[in-house]
Amino acid sequence: MSAPIPPPAETPASPPPPPSLLDLFISFSTISLSGFGGVLAWSRRMLVEERKWMTAAEFNEAYALCQFLPGANIVNLSVVFGRRIRGAPGAVVALLGLVGTPFLLVIAIAALYARFGDVEALQRMLSAVSAAAAGLIISTCAKMAEPLFRERPVSAPLVALLTFASVGVMRWPLYWVLAVLVPLSIAIAWRWRR
Repeated sequence: MSAPIPPPAETPASPPPPPSLLDLFISFSTISLSGFGGVLAWSRRMLVEERKWMTAAEFNEAYALCQFLPGANIVNLSVVFGRRIRGAPGAVVALLGLVGTPFLLVIAIAALYARFGDVEALQRMLSAVSAAAAGLIISTCAKMAEPLFRERPVSAPLVALLTFASVGVMRWPLYWVLAVLVPLSIAIAWRWRR
């Protein structure tokens, strides 16, 4: 009597192939055209959830780096991601996708706003859009915080709460808060990994 043959071991899902230059351009154009009032939520959704080109942790790390670079965070993210995937051409294409089409669109909208900006109904509509954008930012922050809280159950929530309390509640200057909390969080992370 022969021994039963064990079922084949499940192979982990292979990562998706890296995007082409055209994929980068289309994806970042889609991100920028989707994100009125900010594209952080859309970029995370596209790169992490839909295309799976980055993990949640990779996105958080790249975005954290981009916050400390000069310039707009999402512009920095497009350059960092494009460079990582396709080198210098990838950085240029991702940046052009992110800013090219919206640049032309904003020029057209600015001309329309200059003409019709005083209309009261338009002012009410813009107020409603800003409330929706605030909710989108809160939702994205919660999604970005989830891996931090899961992987570092004590240190990450503590640093996040200290940052929120210092800047959001106490209204201390952001640069002073970062000057203290960034070295503290690095020390905690270094100690945690040992």
